[in-house]
Amino acid sequence: MGLTSHKVLALSTLVSVLMVAATVWLWPRLAKRSWATVFGRLGTILATQLAVMCTVGLVANNYFAFYSSWADLIGTNEDGPVVIQSQLADGRKGAVVQTISNENVRGSNTVGREPAAVGKLEKIRIPGAATGLTTEGYVYLPPQYFQPEFKDKRFPAAIAITGFPGDAKNLITKLNYPSTELSLINEGKTKPYVLVLMRPSPAMPRDTECEDIPGGPQSETYFAQDVPQTIRDSYRVASGPGNWGVIGNSTGGYCALKLAMKHPDVFAAGVSLSGYYKAAEDPTTGDLFGGSQARRDQADLDWRLANLPKPGVSLLVGGSKEGDGDYYPATQKFAAAAKGSPTKVSSITLDTGGHNFNTWSRMLPASLGWLGDKLNAPA
Repeated sequence: MGLTSHKVLALSTLVSVLMVAATVWLWPRLAKRSWATVFGRLGTILATQLAVMCTVGLVANNYFAFYSSWADLIGTNEDGPVVIQSQLADGRKGAVVQTISNENVRGSNTVGREPAAVGKLEKIRIPGAATGLTTEGYVYLPPQYFQPEFKDKRFPAAIAITGFPGDAKNLITKLNYPSTELSLINEGKTKPYVLVLMRPSPAMPRDTECEDIPGGPQSETYFAQDVPQTIRDSYRVASGPGNWGVIGNSTGGYCALKLAMKHPDVFAAGVSLSGYYKAAEDPTTGDLFGGSQARRDQADLDWRLANLPKPGVSLLVGGSKEGDGDYYPATQKFAAAAKGSPTKVSSITLDTGGHNFNTWSRMLPASLGWLGDKLNAPA
């Protein structure tokens, strides 16, 4: 049973209830003054608390999706059979993504249907030629990718990045990016584009904040250079201005804004759902900047707007007025600083909503539709 399985949560809840009931039942028998009964009381208290804590932890993990599997929780990789594709999309030989498995596009009307009707979702490993980094993720190819009238077309693409320490699978199980884009395409609310679903760090368990770390992982280069190049070399994805976007939630939202602002030659648009505007610095990040204040400033998006030429990109920031920390005042400050500049900032503002997948799910359809409008049509 998987870590996020309802069966695991039900079993943990049942054990917790039984432990509480057993403690209540046995407590009178353990009331005697002896070393055996003292240790018995301690044992029942510890066992009951452990069971309850496990249940609470499972509930929190299922809600916030910190870890998507047992292997993710204990820090081991789930390695499966890997098939290395031998050719690039245009027939040239070269290094490309490694396809791990084909996945189902989640949705009641998608199971068992042909890719030309629902698209195709693949679990992949994405190597980086420039950085040497690699990480697992998913790619969603929309239905048009497989339709005869589009067989010679190259598609725009967007990188979707989840929060830290989340797994790329959260973008499928919790937010369901593929099914959401499919619905938007079928409703005529967006153009088809390829989605690349990723976690926010290619150097787990370290939180790199999508930064090129001095003497460490070059995560910014990986996302801005390696990933687009590898995906273009593996699928019919277009290059050039207007063909790439980036979207994310929480840490992924910060990454999306930073990547778009620092690399407008690569990303035409960026979307942040409950993202922040300054790189986190804590035990999970370590020293991101090698002690350099200049590098720290350049990772501060407010500082960039105030002190550097404003890039000509379109940004969408989404979140809630209440329930999401200081998101709302920080976003108002960011949007005000960009007003009247080449950096165009749009927003989605909910009255209430926490820093969680429920809030981001409410904003996702409009966000993916907005992003599709900013990307070129298949050509």
